[in-house]
Amino acid sequence: MLGATSGWRAVADRRILGLRAGSPPARRSRAREQGRPVEEVAVVVVGLVLAGVAALVHVYIFWLESVAWTTPRARAVFGTTPDEASATRALAYNQGFYNLFLAVAALLGVVLVAVGHRTVGLTLVLTGVGSMAAAALVLLLSDRSKAAAALKQGVVPLLAVVAVVVGLLV
Repeated sequence: MLGATSGWRAVADRRILGLRAGSPPARRSRAREQGRPVEEVAVVVVGLVLAGVAALVHVYIFWLESVAWTTPRARAVFGTTPDEASATRALAYNQGFYNLFLAVAALLGVVLVAVGHRTVGLTLVLTGVGSMAAAALVLLLSDRSKAAAALKQGVVPLLAVVAVVVGLLV
């Protein structure tokens, strides 16, 4: 992966991995010198990709709840009638922004890791995706009929948390 990239992509790869330029073996030994095994870096990158996917899902949920709540599309997704959607519009609007803020935290964390601010970035990633996973768990525990929705919005963030934490512990 790293040896085949050039230009801005190679620079971004090196920053994400916390490495300097050089041949792949040199990069691996530098990673170890910096206290980061290559395996850790790879697992953290997987976690960052999953965090990005989870953030995009939550941006979509924001759009459904805060922008399109009363449309037939959003009503079909959430199983509401036109009257229910109208009655709950303000609540959904507010809830949508919660989802947007979680997505922003996760995406900002990914960007910060990519530009070299690893500690702050990973903190934001774990805060964002950890909160997404926790919210999905609350949804599941509060209403078992919402299990499918909880899984759709919670599995990817949970996998991101696991990947980042495992990558940090390797």
